[in-house]
This record gives sequence, C-alpha cells and structure tokens, in this order.
Amino acid sequence: MKTMYKCILIAVLVWPAFSCSEFLEEDPKGQLAQPTFFGNENDLDLALNALYRRAAYRNSRNEYMVHMWAGDDLSTHPASNKQDFREFDRCTVSENSSRLNNEWTAHYQLIKAANYIINNAGRLIGNDERINAKVRTTIAQAAFWRGLSYFYITRCWGKVPLVLTDEMSYEEPLATEEEVFEQAIKDLKLAEADLPVQWTGAPQAINGMNIAVSEGAAKATLAYVYLSYAGWPFNKSEYYAQAAAKAKEVIDGADQGKYYYQLLDEYWKVYSWEYNNKNTEVLLASYYNYTTESAMSSYCDIIEDMDGGGWNDSGAEIRFWKDFPEGPRKDATFAPKTLLKGELRDWWWDPNYGTSEGRVVCNPWYLAACEARSGNQSVEFDIAKPVSQGNYVGEKSHKVVRLSEVYCWYAEAVGRSGGNDPFAYEVLNRVRTRAGLEPIPPGSLTPEGLAEAAYDEHGWEIAGYYWGSLAPRHHDMFRMNRVKEHFEFRKLNPEIEVAPGVFRKEKVEVTGAWDDSKMYAPYPASDAMLNPNLKR
Repeated sequence: MKTMYKCILIAVLVWPAFSCSEFLEEDPKGQLAQPTFFGNENDLDLALNALYRRAAYRNSRNEYMVHMWAGDDLSTHPASNKQDFREFDRCTVSENSSRLNNEWTAHYQLIKAANYIINNAGRLIGNDERINAKVRTTIAQAAFWRGLSYFYITRCWGKVPLVLTDEMSYEEPLATEEEVFEQAIKDLKLAEADLPVQWTGAPQAINGMNIAVSEGAAKATLAYVYLSYAGWPFNKSEYYAQAAAKAKEVIDGADQGKYYYQLLDEYWKVYSWEYNNKNTEVLLASYYNYTTESAMSSYCDIIEDMDGGGWNDSGAEIRFWKDFPEGPRKDATFAPKTLLKGELRDWWWDPNYGTSEGRVVCNPWYLAACEARSGNQSVEFDIAKPVSQGNYVGEKSHKVVRLSEVYCWYAEAVGRSGGNDPFAYEVLNRVRTRAGLEPIPPGSLTPEGLAEAAYDEHGWEIAGYYWGSLAPRHHDMFRMNRVKEHFEFRKLNPEIEVAPGVFRKEKVEVTGAWDDSKMYAPYPASDAMLNPNLKR
C-alpha cells in the first residue's frame, strides 16, 4: 500500500479514457485531497472519474491478476522473462515478484480511491434530493469497487489489512478472511441497494450498455461472493442457497425485461471486436480508448515462435484443452492454427519434439486476448497474418461479469444446496446449447451432478480469460479446494495424446511437496518491510 492517491484529477468526466501515471505519487502520511473537496456536485463527477480510472487500470493488465496462473486453464513460457507467471503456475511464489507487488498495489489504490468517496461524499447531503440521490449512487459505486477489491485480495493473500479510512498506517493489523468477506458483502449490499437498475445517459452508458456499475452487476457479484463464501476455507454451506437466490434475481430481471441482459446467439461474438461495445451479455466491463495514453495493455498472447513474435504470457494447459468439449465454443476459444515459418500448423506441430532442436513452447493458446488493429481502428484478429498486427495498447473491452456466468452460478448453487429444480437445468442448457452441446434432461442428474456440470460449464465459458474477470478458473478451483489436486497432476506431467499418435506434455515443470500455504501468495517484500504484520 505504499502507492496511494494524493489528489483527485481535475478533468472532464470521460470514463472510457484512462491514464494512470498522474495518480501515482508517494505520500507517507496517506493523505488525500483537501478536506473541502466535496463542496459541490462537480466534485462528485471528478471523484468518480478518478475511481473509474483506478478500476480500469486494475482491470487493464494481466500482471494485476497474476494469481490466475495457479488455475488449471493457464500456463506460460518455460523460460524467457515469464518468471513471475511461472511461479504462480508452479504454486511457488517469491515475495520479490514484481507482478505480485503490482497486483497488491493496484487493488489497494482502488480501495483508497473508494474509501475517499465513501467517507467524504456525504458532505453534500442536504435539502436538494437530486443531489442527495447522486451522492448515494456515487457512494454505492465506490462501495462496489471496494467490495470487489477485497474479495480479490483475500483470494490471493488470505489475511490482509482491512483499510476503511483515508489514513494509511504501516502497522495496520491483518483481518481474517472471514472479516474481509463480511466487509465485501456489506459493501456489495450497499451498492445493490443504491445503484440504479440501469443507467441511461452518457457517460454512464454507451450503445445501451452500462459502463458504470449498476444494480444487476452488484447482484451478480454478490451471488458469486456468496458462492465462494460457501466453499473453502469457510465451508459455510448455507450460503449456497443465498447465492442461488441472488443469481435468480438477476436471471428473472433479465427474463422479465427489467435488465437488458441477454446471451449473444453465438459464442465467437463474446470477445469479438464487432461486439466490443454492444455486448448485451455483459453486466459489467471496462471500456477503453485507444487514443488515450495507457488506455489498455492489450497483449496478444500468442506463442513467441509464431511469425512476427508474440508475448506468450499465457497459453492453455494441454489437459484443459483436451478435456474441453468440441464445438463452436472450443473453436472460438482456442486458436485453430499457429503461423510458423509462413505456414499454418497445428499447435502441437514439432518435427523435432523431444530433442534440443524442438520448439521451446508447445501449447494451445487463447483467442480472447488477441486484438488486431489498423491505425486507430481495431479489427478482428486474423490467425493467418503476422503478429505485427497485434498492438500493446488497444480498445478491447474487458468483461468483468457476463450473464452466462450467472446462469452457471445459479445452477451450481442450486445443486450444492441440495436442489434439483428444472429451472436450473433450463438456464444451464441455455449456455450448453449455444456451445453446441446437448441439453441435459431436467432431473437426470443428482444435485451434486448438477452442481458439477455447472462448475465445468463455467470453466469452459471463461477459459483462459483473466482481464479483470470476477470469477476466473482459479477462483472456482480455490473455493472447491481443487488447487492441490491439480498441483499433484502437474507434478506427474504425463504425456497427453493431442492427435492420433501425437503426445505432448507441459514444458513448465512443477516440483515439491504440497501444503495449504501454497493456496496463498506471500505478501510483497516491499510492503512487508514497512508493515511488520505482513510476515508469514
């Protein structure tokens, strides 16, 4: 938490445009803006501008979600400069990891911005009900992002400082995971109560889509936090019913027209450029502007021996790719071919496999992180063209919560709470049908079987996606206490038949013995030096 807000940016409120460097300044006392800042309505807009810039920055780069590499859907380069990703892939993380420090800092910066609004915006409450309503929705948005941030950091670190004031103390004690969850739930409930059903005007909405967080997004986030609270390490199984009830509020609202949310008819559209700013499936996303400095880091995560280079921060784990059901969703999730030496090849192509001349990286890779651009105009990524079409900065929106996920959470929560109602099958089958899979007949599974089918379906829906996502694969595995199981599998590292007679295995090797401390990352060394409570 060394890097904190020092001032509120004085700028026009244009949320799709984000620049971050002007916010980052050392302040040993942890002070923010002048105590007289919230003196008029314009100050609310300026404070929200700063809040959403921090939220967008937190969602913009994979290094702010680096603990996702502990999931079974992601792996990385076995050498190169990907050490920080490999450490999470191996569940053996160093306290000196720069990306670990960046993830910690990005979330606490967002919390600090939210705290300032929550603790000070109420100064404007008075006799003008319109202003009072705006104050309430402003505080609700800040509460949402604070609750979401605390959910994230306790998933990564477990016990963390629970900072709810504007002041920063280097002796801040650690709150238990349960205390952090309770605060996140409290914040999300506040957001749910005071956010509008739907924003209708700019800049909160664009193309009919909500840019600012709304009631439905808060309800959906609360549903997933409940689902997680029911799982490991709390095992508060009574929260499964609460998760199902909250998810159903979102689903019913969408079905009855209260919310605009609806599934796109084809899965390829979910991460496409064509539907980038008109995706009705998205309950909450971060939107970006290419012409703004540091708008977004749109890494093209393709393998580095592809023509033109590549980033290779992430690739798919081979078993995950193998187990992924065939159909249009798989075709849109994974790149069908790799451009090698001017020719399109299967990802496993390697005539020198098993020798020192073999390819360094040999994994499937995800299309969701790829973006092409021509000048300032983004276009669909074309696998047949060189990687030079990829760009470091882009405008691809980052999806935080999608409706298909809420369908899966509802069905899983119903099953894990012992239910087996037909509606859970109906919404799960909406997801499966779009993916090209056969519907599951209602009542054909046990409640546990229904829960597992929904758990699997969600993993395939969000495969490899880590750009600010509320519920990536690692979070699902964490709450079900399945990270250890995957760790043991990766230690064995068996060869997997990826095509008739063709076998491949992971290049990033996993070693060592498991203990539950591997579920959590170490605290960043830079902050542990300042706060003696940040010691394992």
